[in-house]
Amino acid sequence: MNDKKLILENGVVLYGKSFGSKSKKIAELVFNTSMVGYQEILSDPSYCGQMVCMTYPLIGNYGLTEEDYESKNIYISGFIVREYNDLPSNFRYTKTLGDAMEENDVTGISEIDTRYLTQIIRDNGSMLAMICDIDYDEKLALKELKEYKVDKLVVKKVSTKKIWYSRTPNPKYNIVAVDCGMKMNIVRKLNQLKCNVAVVPYDTPFEKIMELNPDGLFISNGPGDPTDVVEVIELIKEAKGKIPILGICLGHQIIGLACGAKTYKMKFGHRGANHPVKNLETGKIEITSQNHSYAIDINSLKNTTLELTHINEIDHEPEGMVDRNNHIISVQYHPESAAGPEDSEYIFNKFIDLIDAFGGGHNA
Repeated sequence: MNDKKLILENGVVLYGKSFGSKSKKIAELVFNTSMVGYQEILSDPSYCGQMVCMTYPLIGNYGLTEEDYESKNIYISGFIVREYNDLPSNFRYTKTLGDAMEENDVTGISEIDTRYLTQIIRDNGSMLAMICDIDYDEKLALKELKEYKVDKLVVKKVSTKKIWYSRTPNPKYNIVAVDCGMKMNIVRKLNQLKCNVAVVPYDTPFEKIMELNPDGLFISNGPGDPTDVVEVIELIKEAKGKIPILGICLGHQIIGLACGAKTYKMKFGHRGANHPVKNLETGKIEITSQNHSYAIDINSLKNTTLELTHINEIDHEPEGMVDRNNHIISVQYHPESAAGPEDSEYIFNKFIDLIDAFGGGHNA
């Protein structure tokens, strides 16, 4: 029996069944086309302020596992699925998806026509939506959606509040990672490459970062509009040319802004694990995992020091850049993807090569 409804800001109302938290939620509605990885999506801080419609119809069937979380906290607002499975078949699982969502106040709604909902988003773009009880007044809901103000401080919300460290045996490099909402698998990949990682808050000054004696600077993924993250934009302006830099996703966009490029909000973004990206240096197509609402304006690269290295084969959006003189590389997609393709893991090795060429690797 239906007990919840999903109300879109354009007036569309869909009815379904509740799972997870019972709270009323308002957030930006987006969709993700991944067939697996719902735990990584749930725990990715980049989804802060959003509710996600999963296009794959069966969600929850392998439960959640403690080792697979991408962050210590869960910031997503809502989960929308066709069929929710509360009886996982997986020897590794430690709790159900619904239990984890209830613990972290994430509201879920199932039995929704997710194909229809995805078509609405593709045709009209991402929009605000509300998940609420089935008897909630719809006129009031639409009024609340119209008056809702999007939080511009989402990076502050998801970033670490204190410096923390992830160390590895026999380290060769020290990396400072600026946490704008970083996924844990990025830290794991850097550890595997003999990097000790110091994770710092997004607003850490350049002088404080250099006191940590880094060989390289990493700018993470995260939620929201990159133009709002002025602290990290200014950090890149100060750091470029002085230390090798790698940026992923939001970090890629921030690097673009710091180097004079422009960004824009996409109609419905890229979210999934099968986006084809062409490596312009090799001519090869890489299958990539992606999650972003904003992108670099390709035309704005012309008057910058940035050179395009990767491009999306579907819509020609810039997916990778390099600034050879200032020792910077960045990619829009996720080369560290824990539940997706591994075609682009070499990006981390390129970062290490950049550090070696710069004369690093002696600080650890």
